[in-house]
Amino acid sequence: MMKRVPFTGEEKESLFVALDRHRDAVLWKVQGLDDEQLRRPMTPSGTNLLGLVKHLAGAELGWFCETFGRETGPLPFDLDADDTSDMRVEPHETTEEVLAFYARARAASDAVIGELDLDHLGKAWFGDAVSLRWVLIHMATETARHAGHLDILRELIDGATGDHDRS
Repeated sequence: MMKRVPFTGEEKESLFVALDRHRDAVLWKVQGLDDEQLRRPMTPSGTNLLGLVKHLAGAELGWFCETFGRETGPLPFDLDADDTSDMRVEPHETTEEVLAFYARARAASDAVIGELDLDHLGKAWFGDAVSLRWVLIHMATETARHAGHLDILRELIDGATGDHDRS
C-alpha cells in the first residue's frame, strides 16, 4: 500500500513521508525485472533504471550525511574523477549491490532525519548553509523527479505504470 502524507501531520513527519513514499515508488519500479532490463540504456545518454537508483543513493548520502557531518561509508563512484559516475552501473556491480547501496543510504539518511531538528544547519557541497528542512524538501523533489523518470523507463520496458502496487 502506498504511504500517504498525513493531511494534518507535523511538519517533519509530513516531509519524511513525502520523501519515503517516493523512495518506495523507486523500488517498486525495479521489482520483477531481470538484470538486463534494469541495465538497459533507454535514452541516448544511457539512462537506465539501476543507474537512477545508484544516483539517488549517492544523493541521499551526500545531502543527509555529508551535509551534516556524518560518515557516508564507501561510495561506488568518484564524482571528482567523473561527474556522471553515480548514474552509471559498472559491469562488476551487481543489482543486489546497487539495491543494498540504496538501502544503506536510506537507513543512514533516516538516522540523520531522526536525530536532527528541521532547523539544524549543515554545509552543502557548494559551501552554503542549508537546514534539514531544505534538504528534506530537496530530496523529496529530487526523488519524485527521478521516480517519474523510472516510471517512463519502466513503461518502455514492459508497459508497467504507476507509483505503487494497486493489488
